[in-house]
Amino acid sequence: MFAAERRQLILEMVRANGAVSLRELARVVQTSEVTVRRDVRALEAEGLLDRRHGGAVLPGGFTRESGFPQKSHLATAEKTAIADVAASLVEEGEAIVVGAGTTTQELARRLARVPGLTVVTNSLLVAQALAHANRVEVVMTGGTLRGSNYALVGSGAEQSLQGLRVSRAFLSGSGLTAERGLSTSNMLSASVDRALVQAAAEVVVLADHTKLGTDTMFQTVPTDVITRLVTDEPPPHDERAASELQALADQGVQIAVAGTGQSAAPAAEQLPPGVRGRREMPLPVQRGGRMPTGQFRGPGPGVLGAEPLERTARVADLRRR
Repeated sequence: MFAAERRQLILEMVRANGAVSLRELARVVQTSEVTVRRDVRALEAEGLLDRRHGGAVLPGGFTRESGFPQKSHLATAEKTAIADVAASLVEEGEAIVVGAGTTTQELARRLARVPGLTVVTNSLLVAQALAHANRVEVVMTGGTLRGSNYALVGSGAEQSLQGLRVSRAFLSGSGLTAERGLSTSNMLSASVDRALVQAAAEVVVLADHTKLGTDTMFQTVPTDVITRLVTDEPPPHDERAASELQALADQGVQIAVAGTGQSAAPAAEQLPPGVRGRREMPLPVQRGGRMPTGQFRGPGPGVLGAEPLERTARVADLRRR
């Protein structure tokens, strides 16, 4: 493929999806990430797109929201790795809330194996993934269906969450920065996500590296409310993503970095000091106090295949220094 053809295809993908990772672009155009990065820089110089941490977005600062069909095919390996690690945080018999999104849908597929679990959600896709789980109770919010992401939104959804209290909320979004926290492009979705956060003692954000440093219109979770971030390893030489992770850690966010098996070792070298993966994962730290440390229960049989968690995910526990 000639450079002009390659760049035209890259531009069409970004216009169709709003944001695309370098890994995904390289896979589609069948070339290296180094070549794709050079193409993205050339397109940015022409004002046709903007570079972001490990990817490209529409020009203009704030990214627009992609539809579910586009999102479901983006960063699939990263979302799978993130979901594997996030599922290991959930204990048997726990009550949690799970927000809408393609990454949380992946998480829900793994939660089907956790016995005695109660999951409150406004996502039809999350509920569908858990529909046939024998020992998982699913509680749906009310609300109006938003077809672009199969989520229930509006006052009905928010009112149904009043008076609810659970241990953890698992949320995704369109962007994550240390300055503003988690954000999304839709006002109704943002309001429901804020209601989900109010119902939880801890907030776990699931965001792949393409969302790091991306800012969208409506804030859902301020940084000081986020207990833990589960993300994937940034691509090699992505210093901006590593800096964003360090900034989040400096504000007290614990960070778990899931390896995808794609150039994991070089990527780890790009993380700032203290952000590189560790094998152990202590219990979550509550704002204003520290809980005793211990080991999380790994996912049930079949969740990660034959390999144990420590061989498939590299976990970083970041504490404020």
